[in-house]
Amino acid sequence: MPVDRSLYIIPNETPVCQLDAADAFKTLSEKEKKYSHYVAKASFDGALAVFLQVSPESAPIFYVLYRLFKSESVEQLKEKALSVGFTDAEWQAFLVYAAAFYSNSGNYKGFGDTKIVPGVEQTKIRALLEKSAVGTDEKVMKTWESVEKVIGSLESNELQLGFGDKGVTCYHSSNVTKADAEKIDRFFKQRNVESWNSRLFKEVGSDGKTTYTIKLASSEEGIVSEAVEFEGDVVQIVRGDYALIMKRTHEWLDKAIPTAANKNQEEMLRKYVEHFKKGDIALHKDGSRYWIKDVGPAVESYIGFIENYRDPAGTRSEFEGFVAAVNKETSKKFQTLVANAENILKRLPWGTDYEKDTFLKPDFTALDVIAFGSSGIPAGINIPNYDDIRQNEGFKNVSLGNVISAQPKQKMNFLDEHDEELMFKYHKDSFEVQVGLHELLGHGSGKLFQKNLDGTFNFDTNKVKDIITGAPIATWYEPGETWSSKFGPLASAYEECRAEAVGYVLCCDADILEIFGYTGDLAQEVKYVNWLSEIRAGLLALEFYQAEQKKWGQAHCYARYVLTKVVLEAGQGFVKIEETKGEDGKPDLHFKLDRNLIDSVGRPAVNTFLAKLQAYKSTGDFEGGKRLFESYGVVGDTELHWRDICIARRKPRRLFVQPNTVEKNGEISLVTYSSDVSGVIQSFVERYEKSAVEDLYACWKDDQKWF
Repeated sequence: MPVDRSLYIIPNETPVCQLDAADAFKTLSEKEKKYSHYVAKASFDGALAVFLQVSPESAPIFYVLYRLFKSESVEQLKEKALSVGFTDAEWQAFLVYAAAFYSNSGNYKGFGDTKIVPGVEQTKIRALLEKSAVGTDEKVMKTWESVEKVIGSLESNELQLGFGDKGVTCYHSSNVTKADAEKIDRFFKQRNVESWNSRLFKEVGSDGKTTYTIKLASSEEGIVSEAVEFEGDVVQIVRGDYALIMKRTHEWLDKAIPTAANKNQEEMLRKYVEHFKKGDIALHKDGSRYWIKDVGPAVESYIGFIENYRDPAGTRSEFEGFVAAVNKETSKKFQTLVANAENILKRLPWGTDYEKDTFLKPDFTALDVIAFGSSGIPAGINIPNYDDIRQNEGFKNVSLGNVISAQPKQKMNFLDEHDEELMFKYHKDSFEVQVGLHELLGHGSGKLFQKNLDGTFNFDTNKVKDIITGAPIATWYEPGETWSSKFGPLASAYEECRAEAVGYVLCCDADILEIFGYTGDLAQEVKYVNWLSEIRAGLLALEFYQAEQKKWGQAHCYARYVLTKVVLEAGQGFVKIEETKGEDGKPDLHFKLDRNLIDSVGRPAVNTFLAKLQAYKSTGDFEGGKRLFESYGVVGDTELHWRDICIARRKPRRLFVQPNTVEKNGEISLVTYSSDVSGVIQSFVERYEKSAVEDLYACWKDDQKWF
C-alpha cells in the first residue's frame, strides 16, 4: 500500500504560539535572573543530546539548517529560494519543516513518534544550499550529502520510532533487537542498575561472539565496569556518551551555583554537575533528593535524563531540562489541593492498603516556563521518576501555566456549535483542573508492593488482598525491579491512563472544583468540558495509531483512547460517535457526551477500570495489566474508519516559540521572537553558539559507526 506522504508533512497553516514568560521574568530579582539564565543555557545545550537519541540523521540535519539560517536572514534566503524554483508555498513548507524539526528536537514527532519530512523536494533544498552563503562550505555540503537521501524518504522501516528492524532509534545501535534489549534489562536487574541515562550498542565479532556496550551519558570517558560474561555474551559498561554536550551542561550548572537561592539548590546543582561528569545515576538521585527539599522556590527547574516515552524498550530516557518562574497566585490553588490530598486520596477506588504508608506532601506550583529543552513541552509534570524516591521520600508537581494558556483558536472537529463554544470558553479552566488532579493525585497516588533485599515485604502479606480476586497477594516487585523495567514499553501509556482516569473521576466532586475557584453552575460547566474534552481526545488520538504496524506510538494518545473505549462500553447513550456528512460533503463524525450521565454512568465505569489498573500496577502483574489494557486498546474496523476521518480532518498541532535569556554587561535580559515559523527558527539560531553546534557535529561523527 503506498504511503500517504501528506501524513508526514507538517501543514503550512500550523499555528505558532508564544510561550509568554515576559511578565513572570520581570518579577525575578537580578540574582534569580542569573540563576534562570545559567540553568536555561544548561537545559538548551544539554537538549542537543536529544538530536543524537532520535535518529541517525537528526544531528546532521540540525547542523545544515543551523549553518544555513545563521549565514543569511530568512528574507535573503527566500529571495534565493524563489530564484532556484521554489514556489511561495514550498518556501513556507521549508520554513515550517525547519521550525517543526527544531521544536521536536529531530525529524520524528515528539508527540506521535512518526517521521517529519519537508513539503519540498530535496533537489530544491540542495539548489538553495548551493546558492546560499554556505554553498562553498565543503563541511556543510558533505553533511547535507549524508542526509540528502533520507531526509524525505518514507521506507516502511523509517515511518516511526522503533527497534532497528521495524523503526528508527538511536537509543540502541541499529542491529539491536527487542530480544537484545530484554537481555540487557535482565543484566541491569541482576546488578541492580538503572538504565535512564544509557544507550546500548551491539557488536558481533568474527568469532560470532556478541559484545554489548552500555554507554552512560557523561563528560568523562572510560570504563565503568570491565567486560563480563552474561547469558553467553559479553557486556561492558563505559562512560562518555555525548561527552562534549554533557561538558557544556555541567559547566553552565557550575556557573549557576553562586546564584542559587539556598543550600538545597546549591547541593542539588553540585550533585547534578558530578552526575553529568561521571554518568552515575546515584548522583542524579541525590540531586533529586535535594530538589524535593527545595520547597516553594521563586525559580523552579529540573534537568537530566527524565522521561522514557520514546525508547522502544521503554527504559532509557530522553534528556530534558527546564527553568521557570513560579506564579504565586495560581500556586495557592495547588497548595490547597495538596493540603487536602490525604482526604481526597481516600475517594480513589483501592483503599489504604494500596496507598503509600504516608502521603509525602509534595510541593505543587504553577509555573511560567522561561526555557524548556526537550522534544516537546508538557502541560504538567510529576517528578522525579525514580520509584524508590517517589515512594519513600517524595516528589514534586508542577503545572505549566503559560503552556496551558497558549491555545490557538482553531475549529474543534466533531462537536456541535454549543459544545464548541463551551470548549473555547472553559477549556483552559478544565485543563488546569485536569492537570492538577492528573499530576498530584494521579501520578502521585498508589503503592508498589515490593520485596526487600532482606526477604521482608513493604506490605502485610497476611492482611492485604488482591482487589480483583480477593485472594492473598501473589505477585510483587523483586529487588532490582522497577515499574519501568517490569512493564517495559507499556509502562508509559498505562501510567498516563491511570493518572488521566484519576482526573476524570475526581473532577466530579464539588469541593475539589471549589479549590480551583469554581462553584455552582460554573463548576458544572468546567466538569462537563473536562469530560467532553478528554473523551473526545481519545477519539482524536486515533490519528496517532499506526495502522500498518497495529501499534500505538504515543503514550498519552493510547491512554486516552483506552478510556474512551471504557466509556463507550458503559453504554446507556453516555457517549455517542456517529458518522455524518460534513458541510463539504465529505465523511464527518458527530461526538456527543450526555452531561446528565457523567455521575451515574461515566464516573462508575472509569472508577471500576481505575481500580483494576491500580491492582495490576501495585502487584507488578504485567501479564494481567497487559491483557486488560490491550483489550481496550484494540482498534477494530469501526475505529479504523473513524481514524480515516480523524486524519482527513486533523488540525495541526501548535508549535511554541520560546524566548532566550541573554547576558550582557553582567545583566540578564529576555529576548522574545515573533509568533511564526521564522520566529522559531531565529530563536534556535540565536540560542546556540557555533561551538555548541560543532560539539553536536563531533558527537554525531563519533556515533556514526553504530548506525
